[in-house]
Amino acid sequence: MIYDVEQCRAALKRCPPGHSDRSYSLNSLANSLRNRFTQLGVLSDLDESIELHRAALLLRPPSHSDRSESLNDLAVSLRDRFTQQGIPSDLDESIELHRAALLLRSPGHSDRSESLNNLALSLVDRFKQRGVPSDLDESIELHRAGLLLRPSGHSERSHSFNNLANSLLDRFRQRGVPSDLDESIELHRAALLLRPPGHSDRSYSLSSLANNLRHRFMQRSVPSDLDESIELHRAALLLRPPGHSDRSYSLSSLANSLRHRFTQRSVPSDLDESIELHRAALLLRPPGHSGQSYSLSSLANGLRHRFTQRGIPSDLDESIELHRTALLLRPAGHSDRSYSLSSLANSLRYRFTQRGIPSDLDESIELHRAALLLRPPGHSDRSYSLNNLALNLGERFTQRGVPSDLDESIEFHRAALLLHPPGHSDRSYSLSNLASSLRHRFTQRGVPCDLDESIELHRAALLLRPPGHSDRSYSLNNLALSLRDRFTQRGVPSDLDECIELHRVALLLRPPGHSFRSSSLSSLANSFRERFTQRGIPSDLDETFNLFSQLPHISHLPSRTDLTAAKSWAAAAEETNHDSALLAYQIALKFLDQHVTLLSSSSRHFDAVRTATASLAVDAFSCSVRHGALITAVELVEQGRAVFWTQLARFRTTVDELSTVRNTGAALAEEFKQLSFRLRSAFDQSTEDQSPQIRQLTMKWDDMVSRIRMLPDFSRFLLPPLFSDLQKAAEEGPVIIVNASQYSCDALIVLSDRDPVHVPIGITQTVVFDLSFEFQSLSKEFGSFDTQHQLVSILRKLWHDIVGPVVQALRVSNVHPGSRIWWCPTAEFTLLPLHAAGLYEKKRDSLSHIYISSYTPTLATLVRARRQVSGDASPQHFVAIGQGNPDEGKPLECVGPELAVVAQRLTPVVSSFTSLEDSDATVEGAFDALNHNQWLHLACHGMPNRQQPFESSFAMRDGPLMVKDIIRSNWQDPQFAFLSACHTTVGDEKSPDESIHLAAAMQFSGFRSVIGSMWSVDDEVAQEVVSAFYGDLVNGSGRLDCTRTAMALHKAVKKLRNKIPLEQQIVFIHIGV
Repeated sequence: MIYDVEQCRAALKRCPPGHSDRSYSLNSLANSLRNRFTQLGVLSDLDESIELHRAALLLRPPSHSDRSESLNDLAVSLRDRFTQQGIPSDLDESIELHRAALLLRSPGHSDRSESLNNLALSLVDRFKQRGVPSDLDESIELHRAGLLLRPSGHSERSHSFNNLANSLLDRFRQRGVPSDLDESIELHRAALLLRPPGHSDRSYSLSSLANNLRHRFMQRSVPSDLDESIELHRAALLLRPPGHSDRSYSLSSLANSLRHRFTQRSVPSDLDESIELHRAALLLRPPGHSGQSYSLSSLANGLRHRFTQRGIPSDLDESIELHRTALLLRPAGHSDRSYSLSSLANSLRYRFTQRGIPSDLDESIELHRAALLLRPPGHSDRSYSLNNLALNLGERFTQRGVPSDLDESIEFHRAALLLHPPGHSDRSYSLSNLASSLRHRFTQRGVPCDLDESIELHRAALLLRPPGHSDRSYSLNNLALSLRDRFTQRGVPSDLDECIELHRVALLLRPPGHSFRSSSLSSLANSFRERFTQRGIPSDLDETFNLFSQLPHISHLPSRTDLTAAKSWAAAAEETNHDSALLAYQIALKFLDQHVTLLSSSSRHFDAVRTATASLAVDAFSCSVRHGALITAVELVEQGRAVFWTQLARFRTTVDELSTVRNTGAALAEEFKQLSFRLRSAFDQSTEDQSPQIRQLTMKWDDMVSRIRMLPDFSRFLLPPLFSDLQKAAEEGPVIIVNASQYSCDALIVLSDRDPVHVPIGITQTVVFDLSFEFQSLSKEFGSFDTQHQLVSILRKLWHDIVGPVVQALRVSNVHPGSRIWWCPTAEFTLLPLHAAGLYEKKRDSLSHIYISSYTPTLATLVRARRQVSGDASPQHFVAIGQGNPDEGKPLECVGPELAVVAQRLTPVVSSFTSLEDSDATVEGAFDALNHNQWLHLACHGMPNRQQPFESSFAMRDGPLMVKDIIRSNWQDPQFAFLSACHTTVGDEKSPDESIHLAAAMQFSGFRSVIGSMWSVDDEVAQEVVSAFYGDLVNGSGRLDCTRTAMALHKAVKKLRNKIPLEQQIVFIHIGV
């Protein structure tokens, strides 16, 4: 091949300008270069070929006997370049050149059939790019005319059969007329007969016939078509051994047919073989190969299909990465760009369905919009884009409830259905999807005709998906859901009975291992429960929970769908008072733990975490208490709260105990530490949560965790802690979990030496919510109006209803006055000042007169803080940061004097004291100071953001120091932080149990002890509290002691009790040891 090109170059040198054979030599070299491009895929060969053909054409003016040859050859090369680079002008010029060649090859010309054929091929390409039906129709007519000029015995007759067959297939794909596909198959069979064993093009005919049979299978689901397709592809592959230029094509085509057979029959080996064949094809298409983007895309689709069956997260992540790479190889103008946009969008939607990350869904929608713009009216794949964009908009409506998303979804589905008339292979999909969107609109707006139309459309779709159809289970399930909605609205018993029967059949089509089996189990169970509610037949209730009890046995990593099903089980068990309720919660929390491990520890995923957790933990706690399982209550509430911090803490876990394990322990500990640091860094630096680097590191990290769990005494490494571990939180004093659930409100006192003590709280969650709302409203008025009377009223309610009964139980448990206690509130209790509860009357109890209160977001957080003990002789480096003139916000006049007080108190005590003020108190300056100091006093504006809690911040001179920046820190052995700023314990308004606020961020970053504020702090009061506080922080040996901070705060407030308003006495709280 290279020799041919070089020979032709030498021949051209022998024919300088003016030589009579120069045009022939130009043409020969151009064709050799094009042939080499066909073999090796090097684009520069094709570019040079085109320039040489242009030069030859200039030497063959009108009337030259070889002009039609030059027109034809230049047109063919331009079409090849269009196929590679998608430049529309190349294709348009190719068509014009072919038309010009055809005019010179009038009826009777020996090469007329060639021109008819080539012009037809270019018109098909333009149809595929722009969707103009007339281009495709003209192509077919030209191919028919060409076939007439190639009668039986003609050497090119098989090529004409083949090309006409391909164009008919294209028209079938656009219009769905079955006769086009049948004729296409017959033409390919005729071509194959003309290419017997030994024929150079036999493998091509085998492959083409195989592809068309696969298309017919996809339309009519006749198994023999697909089996024959696979056998033909295997036969073609045998004729394309290693080294054959089309081997990669055969590998890829056989892979596609095997994937379709897997979809029909669910034989796992078909799908695995398909993926391996696609990998083999990709190896034959290295960077620069013209077919690489196709192989990347096909492998990506195979991996996505395997994910839908087995739920292996890495398959889906790899699919997305491959689609992204393919898209980069298909820039604007590329003929397959719309396909890559659409395929990437589909994989992102699957990941959203599994993990619930909103950005995946938003990106998917934007990609589908971009694909739709590239598929104008008439484009063969326009209906596909309309359908997929509509599905995603419907999904986003379900998540966020924006009506315009749903209306737009319905309009797109209607438009897609118009493009799928009766007989079209994809009509069932359009019917089903439009029906589902109408059902959603009925659910939102209650218009009966939407539901009736939905049911009729689902029935029509089901008729087009007979037994054996790969999507029959979806139609059965969706029709059942709409019938159940109609039953709920109109109460017709037959609707509910039919719903149950349809769900039964759907479940049979989703055997164990199917990714939507849990959804079918849940839907059928809920329908039985509905019928039990209506008719009271005990067997319906038994069937309900028999179905739910199968949920623990799913074989894949739990998805969002599985978690939703488990929550549904818990809700059904609560509603019917079934004894499986506690098991349901345990399974749901197990699924939650496994589900959130699929999410990166990135603030970008917090919405997904928030949606997944909801009220699960507090309801599980309540259920456990009602069943008398108090130890289980502690374990479950701990497992389901502060999930984001727990996930993030995995990468900061200390493994000192591991280092003591003989032989491998120290090496494993160091390897785990390094890997955790690399993974944290990768998350911080990447904008794409599942980049190849992150995926590879995650796999290594998971493997490392598995290896550690195999060591003696490490079997529960990084698994949800048991009560025996959590009980260590109470070593220095009891921890009181105060829980608000829709089912009950309770407190549990966790003690270090016995089982938890239950304290019933005789109010409902609604009362707690109202009390919290009343207090939050009042706190906004602090400092502006006289609010003391209203504040005392709320604090008395807290005492009577919640804190008083707890104190009584503490006394019974021999927790002596003056002891330290820790509050661990959940749900709405997190927003109430439990530490300040009391009667506020002379000689009557208030909590602060009896015990010294601290808080902790979870028990595990407190246990971790206790482990981080600093050595008695270690240096103590203190930094005071004050910003009274921030980038935004009013000046704080007392910041300077406050820092002076801190310096005066501590300079004689600590190893070093650093003060950063005003222009030095920048974001970078603060981070740098915290890299060198373990003790912090921070005086500035606190800026809470309850809608975007990771953007809550401290106001520095040059901008905000945000929570999302703090959690990326890697400070060494931090001990204590006094946050003399407003609202530093105010977190996300929708998920208070996640404790995403400034004080929690400091605690997570390693500070063992933190003082923060629950509302606005008076500037002057803060200075007085600080002065009194630091006077009591030094222990008997003259060193700072972070375990004394709660006592020091308690004493400081006590000293100032008669000098400052009540709301300022109780604004600061202590968190940690």
